[in-house]
Amino acid sequence: MESSPSAVVPRRTLSITPASVILVCVAALLAIGLAVLFSASSTAKGGPYAYLYKQLIFLGLALGAGWMVARADLEQLRKFSWLCAGVALLALVLVLIPHIGITVKGSRRWLGLGSARLQVSEFAKLALVFSLAHYLALNQSRLHEFVRGFVLPAAWVGGFAVLILAEPDFGTALLTGGLGMILLFLAGARLRFLLPSIAVALTGFTVLVLHNPNRLRRITSFLDVEAHRGDGAYQLWQAILAFAAGGTGGVGLGNGRQQNSFLPEAHTDFIFAILGEELGLWFTLLVVALFITIFVAGLMHVRRAPNLFQFLLVTGCLLLVCLQAIINLGVVTGMLPTKGMSLPFISAGGSNLLLMGLLVGIIINTSRAWARPRPLLRKRALTEVTG
Repeated sequence: MESSPSAVVPRRTLSITPASVILVCVAALLAIGLAVLFSASSTAKGGPYAYLYKQLIFLGLALGAGWMVARADLEQLRKFSWLCAGVALLALVLVLIPHIGITVKGSRRWLGLGSARLQVSEFAKLALVFSLAHYLALNQSRLHEFVRGFVLPAAWVGGFAVLILAEPDFGTALLTGGLGMILLFLAGARLRFLLPSIAVALTGFTVLVLHNPNRLRRITSFLDVEAHRGDGAYQLWQAILAFAAGGTGGVGLGNGRQQNSFLPEAHTDFIFAILGEELGLWFTLLVVALFITIFVAGLMHVRRAPNLFQFLLVTGCLLLVCLQAIINLGVVTGMLPTKGMSLPFISAGGSNLLLMGLLVGIIINTSRAWARPRPLLRKRALTEVTG
């Protein structure tokens, strides 16, 4: 009796997905950030490892949060989108109340419990993206209407932006409002509604800046850095000196002078200047290339979205990472007026790192979900795809 031929077992091939590329880029950015923070901790009040230890703690929390979100069912979580948005709005109101919100350098942006602080606006941005994606997907067939397709979602975006503006946090408010308008446009809202409202919002924003002495000083200092290098443009001038000192190869980790109290916020908003001084031009270009790769891979990833909700959600997450990086890099290199905004995955800051963990977790989640076969779409998802 002849034995039957053994079954041929197909080989497993290693597939490189856009989400895996994003994950590798994020890991590289985190490694660079930890190295620079280790160097920046040399003059910290809490000891030579103060910034590094704190960042590692929040990195662990961010990885845990990202892991949980990556394994969740987004369509089930979607049921709680309005609850998440309501909690975020309540937190944005609470942070404005004296003796509840924590004020630092004239801005009331944090809620605290003991020594722990949470920057509410960071998570409000994700709550806005989550709830707005849900609303626009439910009303996809009515986005041509003025009230349902524009007034209501625009008012929702404006509510978040105004509360953040009241902290005051002009940069994050502008980012939040701009992100909301982009999602409205991508969902299919009419340009004849969007363009006039954007023009009015930018005009109002400009008026507020012109009537705010601190913000106006930042603008005038930005326009003539050398003339204001001793006052309004001091941070930017020191950042420019850091890049010049670093050259192409850098002075080496721990050998920079800007971290020795010359450059304020060296470990947070202006950490890119420390990176340029100590690691040089090639590492700064590497950081820029990593963010560009994240954006391109993200664009390739969202093309596979099965419905409008997940398309808008992932696009919003991608833009939260990349727009924030663009703003920070633009500020530190003198291309944009000074604005306190963290560099994703690199700057010290627990709230922003937790947010980035959640954003990456959502992208990984959708990569896993979209790779599974879907023989039958849910009724609501089918409605969203067909409109």
